[in-house]
Amino acid sequence: MKFLADFFPILLFFIAYQLYDIYVATAVAIVSSALQVGYLWLRKRKVEKMQLVTLGLLIVFGGLTLLLRDPVFIKWKPTVVNWLFAAAFGGSQFIGGKTLLERIMGHAVELPRSVWTRLNISWTLFFLCSGLLNLYVAFNFSEETWVNFKLFGLLGLTLVFVIVQSFYMARHIQDQGQKES
Repeated sequence: MKFLADFFPILLFFIAYQLYDIYVATAVAIVSSALQVGYLWLRKRKVEKMQLVTLGLLIVFGGLTLLLRDPVFIKWKPTVVNWLFAAAFGGSQFIGGKTLLERIMGHAVELPRSVWTRLNISWTLFFLCSGLLNLYVAFNFSEETWVNFKLFGLLGLTLVFVIVQSFYMARHIQDQGQKES
């Protein structure tokens, strides 16, 4: 459910773009993201760091888009966010006793250390490639194609990647259970 809530501002961006233009859509994304973070703070008195970073980047890149009337800035924002995720996942390989993915999911799933490492590296590569793919679409196709890709393409790729990761994890969870029998 949280995963879908995180995509709510992107959905509103898409709708506003279809009804108006990139500038109205950018303003809607900024306002909806700020309201979402504000709501989380009021309701739970807690906001995840990446949500704050994403909002900050949206305010900066979206603000530059609105101020300079140039959509190039908002087109860069998904890439910067993806590359920050890649840096966080990749850096966790070397900092602390657990990878970022193991810290996120380790309470729910028990996997061998080598599997956590492979999964974490695959997420790092996924975010790097997603950032590059965003730039490729943003600067080689129409603005409308990029907006559609931002919602459907990146979301679809992420869902497919999560499903593939789930099958990979399930295979190793079963192996763990068989070794214990």
